[in-house]
Amino acid sequence: MFDSLTDKFSGLFRKLSGRGKITEANVREAMAEVRTALLEADVNYGVVEQFTQRIQEKALGTEVLASLQPGEQMVKIVHDELVDLMGPVDTHLMYVQPGPTVVMMCGLQGSGKTTTCGKLAAYLKKNGKSVTLAAVDLQRPAAVAQLETLAKQVEGDMPGPGQVHFYAEPDKVAEYGKAVGAAVGVARRALDAAKKNGSDVLVLDTAGRLHIDDALMGELRAVNQAVTPHQIYLVTDAMTGQDAVNSAKAFNEQLELDGVILTKFDSDTRGGAALSVKHVTGKPIKFIGTGEKLDAIEEFHPERLASRILGMGDVLSLVEKAQEQVSEEDALALQEKMAKGKMTMDDFLAQLKSVRKMGSMKSLLGMLPGVGQQLKNLDLDEKELNRTEAVIQSMTKKERADVTLLDNSRRRRIARGSGTSTQAVSQVVKGFEMVLKMSKQVSSMGMMDRMKALTGMGQMDPAAMGGGGMPGLPGFGSGKKSTKTQSRFRQRKRKSR
Repeated sequence: MFDSLTDKFSGLFRKLSGRGKITEANVREAMAEVRTALLEADVNYGVVEQFTQRIQEKALGTEVLASLQPGEQMVKIVHDELVDLMGPVDTHLMYVQPGPTVVMMCGLQGSGKTTTCGKLAAYLKKNGKSVTLAAVDLQRPAAVAQLETLAKQVEGDMPGPGQVHFYAEPDKVAEYGKAVGAAVGVARRALDAAKKNGSDVLVLDTAGRLHIDDALMGELRAVNQAVTPHQIYLVTDAMTGQDAVNSAKAFNEQLELDGVILTKFDSDTRGGAALSVKHVTGKPIKFIGTGEKLDAIEEFHPERLASRILGMGDVLSLVEKAQEQVSEEDALALQEKMAKGKMTMDDFLAQLKSVRKMGSMKSLLGMLPGVGQQLKNLDLDEKELNRTEAVIQSMTKKERADVTLLDNSRRRRIARGSGTSTQAVSQVVKGFEMVLKMSKQVSSMGMMDRMKALTGMGQMDPAAMGGGGMPGLPGFGSGKKSTKTQSRFRQRKRKSR
């Protein structure tokens, strides 16, 4: 989302790092660039003015001006101000005893409200909560059916010790413009049903409109007064930029929101809403939707997003994603196997599947410090992961346990079975052997040497992967590169000679 903004900040910090000392003129010039970058990212004008003013005041302090590393000082100042702009945020839901805790979801049509209700239910189920999803949107007939489908998917397919129930009254679905009493009645009876089935949380999916109007607000106020929800969340589309902020402001004036959920955060948008909504409305972003799947919802952490914007990666989120997919016991067992050089293709395949569940390869690598921006112009073809899995699954149990058995005849058979080529099979094997070799080397290192190795990997230029692709993934990362990337790679090669 923030590629353009990250580019501008990175260029600015490089420029300042190249100076032995910065002056007031340098700072004012830098702030002019920051101001332009933020406005281009569709950040609210008032937010931009206050943000740049505060950075300028701090940057002109004697501590920065006297610093021998002005670039690093500026990074810290900008990072702290970004965190302050978007936070603080307590993402935890406050549960009442006895339950259920009532969460009312509101928003405009098309913002992803109903889907977000399903995602929130999946999040709560994973955290051991019993949830009732209630269809209180009686203006859009498809909303009831959609929410019922989502409830079944979360209950049947999503992991977690909690349960998901569904409540609806399809016969109450009204024609557009009908009195709001029907929605109020459904909300009340949904609360009674949630109490009876022992739900910890009741999530109300209320009606939306294509625009903010008196009818929409009147219905939401009536439901609010009838069931007195403990939390009111506005679901808004990050792609709408300042319109999302304006909607949040209008809803907050009518309902007193407790937080905002930004959807479509993985889209190619400018990101101004994320940087503006807290300052303009006074209400924090609680969650962000990061994809289409039901588990694609994350707690909002200002400090992590600030790090991503400044190209510093987001290792904490990466670790959390990994912990969700791999238990500590499994990780230790695999580590022991790798240290002894006994990892098999089955282990390799299991790890590959775990990584795929964490998200797209580009988004995961983008969380590593120093890697995200370098990957921006690299074509990472996710289909190559499918081919790698097909190659491994076309091997026999003995072959997956011992890749030294793979002679030319076996490789041709595997290629036919996986719909690939013998070269692709060889690349997967070569990549596996490389991973095996590297893991043995890393396991024999001391802690400091491991950190150096990881730092070196974090600064690896994807262009250097060239024709070989990424380890174990034939052609992955060896796709199209921008002209700029190719040019930089050629220049480095000439210099190294």
